[in-house]
Amino acid sequence: MSGTETREPGRSARKHQAITRAATAVFVERGYPGTTMDDIAKLAGVSKQTVYKHFVDKETLFAEVVLATTDRVDAMIDLVADVPADAATLEENLTRLARRFLETLTRPEVLQLRRLVIANADTFPKLGTAWYEQGFERVLESLAGCFRNLTAEGLLHAEDPLLAANHFSGLLLWIPVNKAMFTGAPRHTAAELDRYAAAGARAFLAVYR
Repeated sequence: MSGTETREPGRSARKHQAITRAATAVFVERGYPGTTMDDIAKLAGVSKQTVYKHFVDKETLFAEVVLATTDRVDAMIDLVADVPADAATLEENLTRLARRFLETLTRPEVLQLRRLVIANADTFPKLGTAWYEQGFERVLESLAGCFRNLTAEGLLHAEDPLLAANHFSGLLLWIPVNKAMFTGAPRHTAAELDRYAAAGARAFLAVYR
């Protein structure tokens, strides 16, 4: 195998990454209808033909950009699985979980993509469904498993663990996510996230402990 052939897969992968990064930036800035493959090629520093070599059309590229972010939930799932069944530190552990939950899901890039998916849900309903099922729904199911275990240990009383998981996430995300959706993905301060996490965990335990 020649040196050129050996290097080619790496160069192709770098171009693929450059295209997806550029596409993400342009889609977020201009929306799906306002984005062209020319815009993406220019920002990625490649030809339009190269973009089409990697992605057959704009819709395919948009789908990859959206679904690539669902990989980030793996860290959240691992975090949920690490909540210990300890009565003495239950509120502390749930508050810590809530804080990490908020930190991950209120990142500007996550909120921007959420807004983008919602804006195009009518046009690409299957894509929106896949993004939800492969992403946030997986986190909710993992959280439900955690609450099911804590209920079995006698630390919580969650007759419907999945509903409890939705309540927990709703208590945390209602304020910052709604604010972001209406006002343009503001950056929340550490103090604000600390307050939301502590208050959300307390409110949850007031009902479910």
